[in-house]
Amino acid sequence: MKKIDRLVMGAFIGPFIVTFSVVVFILLLQFLIKYLDEFVGKGIGIGVYAELLLYCSINMVTTALPLSVLISSLITFGNLGEHHELTAIKSSGISLLRAILPVFMFSAALVFVSFFFNNIIVPKANLKFYSLLYDMRTKKASLNFKEGVFYDGIPGYRIKIAKKYGDGSSVKNVIVYNHASGKGNSEVIIADSGHFTTFGHERFLSFNLFNGNSYSEYTNTGNNSRADQFVESHFSTSKMIFNLESFQLKRTQEQLFSNNRYMKSVSELGYITDSVRKEFILIQANGPANIRPYYNYFNPILPTDTSSKKGLKPLPALKALTKEEIAIARNRAVNQARSIRAFATSNKERLGYVNSDANLFEVEKLKKYTLSFACIIMFLIGAPLGAIIKKGGLGVPLLISIVFFILFYVFSMTGEKWAKEGIAPAILGTWFANLMLLPIGLFFLRQARNDSRLLDADYYITNIKKFWTKKVTNNHSVS
Repeated sequence: MKKIDRLVMGAFIGPFIVTFSVVVFILLLQFLIKYLDEFVGKGIGIGVYAELLLYCSINMVTTALPLSVLISSLITFGNLGEHHELTAIKSSGISLLRAILPVFMFSAALVFVSFFFNNIIVPKANLKFYSLLYDMRTKKASLNFKEGVFYDGIPGYRIKIAKKYGDGSSVKNVIVYNHASGKGNSEVIIADSGHFTTFGHERFLSFNLFNGNSYSEYTNTGNNSRADQFVESHFSTSKMIFNLESFQLKRTQEQLFSNNRYMKSVSELGYITDSVRKEFILIQANGPANIRPYYNYFNPILPTDTSSKKGLKPLPALKALTKEEIAIARNRAVNQARSIRAFATSNKERLGYVNSDANLFEVEKLKKYTLSFACIIMFLIGAPLGAIIKKGGLGVPLLISIVFFILFYVFSMTGEKWAKEGIAPAILGTWFANLMLLPIGLFFLRQARNDSRLLDADYYITNIKKFWTKKVTNNHSVS
């Protein structure tokens, strides 16, 4: 590696690592903000959160790489331009293209790294991530008694406390309705005070009640004439044990999520797409054959062999039919028309669903290529633009990076929407963002090679002053 390569790569690697870490952190923060309210109060351990964030961060890698390349390229070549190092490089006979070559090779290598992650690592991480996310979202909130409110989190029981003391486990004026038998409010316990603790790794709840009464109602279901029985008993201490298994985090089998397109590699997505496309063609081909039984009268369009009309019933003359037969024929025709319309509508909807599924799988397959190639596109924008603006740091480069990444995101979402809805071919929709930004990157590269002052404010101010002076001079000479 030559000195110029070491100089440029040394200036690039540091900002790239920092920006990549910051971007991944911001994406993770966005994820936490989205789902934080669904995790609070569920008693989920820190280890589960760490596992979820690990899988989520792996999923964010392919999204963070293009933005990191854009920001770090802008910062690197902005710093080199601001400190006149690019000027020194050019004055020594080294072109701008040669100066940015090592970063370009690094970005090209990131394309393969990103594709490897997208195709091999991300599907496996997504499988674990979405299954764990589902389990965390569906987990019941941890045990939490509130004053003056009936708590029904424990299956089969409704518990109300009037006051909770500062230790968090002592309570006052407790009412417990036992609905485990399914007979309504037939069993009620009222206690002056109580104390609850968990044991067995929080799998069980021990509820000690003091100075209370138990009321039970037994309904007579026999044939004898005895009335219903009511039982009242007093206790000084009573202990109730509740099973808290329903509060534990239950892990769903990951295979239940494996059919989702986010859990598939390129080869698997390609196979599924081809299978769904074949199903679409088969449904189209079988449409006329499936609708043919609804027709009883002669129609030369329906037979596969239009040259042969053998076996078809010709429509008899209306004059030969009675009024009753005409009414029967009319009702039959109306029913057949309704059946044909229902079949055609159902078949059209089914074709729409199948085509939409095929588009979704194909878009997901092509995104693995386009998102990886975006590293090159962002480099072609960031490196020349940094050389043009000659501003380092996180101020101007970060602002410009956000603008272009928003453009990339908008173009990507627009193209994917077109592809999923069938407005445009999937390959055009997924590559739309890269195709739109590639000319911009090549334009900036051309301007940087020519030492353009495209983003230099002094250049525009000077030209405006020259134009204004020339205009004033011409007005004086005319007068």
